[in-house]
Amino acid sequence: MVVYTVGTFDLLHVGHLALLEYCRTLGGVVAVGVASDAVVNSYKPNLPVIPLDQRAEMLKAMRCVDIVRPYHELEYVSACKELDVDIFVVGGDWGRNPHNLAVEAYLESKGKKIVQVIYNPRTSSTTIKHNVIAQTHRGRDPKQTIEKGILPIPVMENLFNEGEKIFA
Repeated sequence: MVVYTVGTFDLLHVGHLALLEYCRTLGGVVAVGVASDAVVNSYKPNLPVIPLDQRAEMLKAMRCVDIVRPYHELEYVSACKELDVDIFVVGGDWGRNPHNLAVEAYLESKGKKIVQVIYNPRTSSTTIKHNVIAQTHRGRDPKQTIEKGILPIPVMENLFNEGEKIFA
């Protein structure tokens, strides 16, 4: 049985690990789709911090992952066909976008299923990014940081998508 999930997997953390280990419990082969920077940029305002090839390499090194497949277009049907997916694991923010509806229809027509998981709010790449920025700017005069080309925390936080969710 092939279990497939997709994501950015930027700043790999324990929430990602929990998702992938859960996928392992659902089937014998775990395949992971990793979004390219262009795909991520089509639905999030910021590119990943870690380059695609490094994100893929880290996922390949995990015992609970068998296949890593970068994807360069925001569609999932081709991967589900290529991998002969039995279960597609999606996050809690799975919406009614055309690419989501297309893969739902395809999987339903083949008698396959989609399993939706709930995100763990304690772990996210966005939280990690905010913590790093906060540490970088701790104790600095906001005027000096602007003069040096470093944005103060409130301005920097606005650069991140507040709705960003990471699998957990």
